[in-house]
Amino acid sequence: MDTIDRNDEQLAAEAAREGSDGPAFVQLLQRYQTKIWRVCFRLLGNEADAHDAAQEVFVQLFLQRAKFAGRSKYSTWAHGIALRVCLMTRRSLGRRRKRETIAQQQAAEHFEQQSTHSDLSMDLNRMLESLDEEERAILILKYAEGYSYDDLSEMFELSVSGCKMRVSRARKRLNELYPDQRIEDPEDERG
Repeated sequence: MDTIDRNDEQLAAEAAREGSDGPAFVQLLQRYQTKIWRVCFRLLGNEADAHDAAQEVFVQLFLQRAKFAGRSKYSTWAHGIALRVCLMTRRSLGRRRKRETIAQQQAAEHFEQQSTHSDLSMDLNRMLESLDEEERAILILKYAEGYSYDDLSEMFELSVSGCKMRVSRARKRLNELYPDQRIEDPEDERG
């Protein structure tokens, strides 16, 4: 069976047995290159940091390829590594991130002064930046990337109820910080 015909978990098992970056690992990288970069970009907020973080994620995927035990989907495991790399990167960028945030806010204010329409995505990004890294990450992965609470529990190494509580607390915090911008849970509207 060709590596293209195998699912992610089968490729991961084969990659763990490969001595180096063999065809199974290369195929996994090809499948996940865009997905990992997108998650990194959403968590870090700019292309350069996302590119650097994605490269680090691929290094970690290679180094830890034998640790994938198959208890979850490979995508959940890989995105868990991406989450941890991005959180570590955000923490290490502390001062630089603050300067960039100030510059982004100034640019956003300038843009808002020139625009007659409020840009919702700019407002949402600014709102998310007011949260700590883990709160921001869990909301992005839940609502922007569409991960289930089961997947989030694997990534954050928490119980499902712990993930639900963190998502709820993060939404509550945003609602307290921005009372004019009510943040509702889309799942509450369906139920």
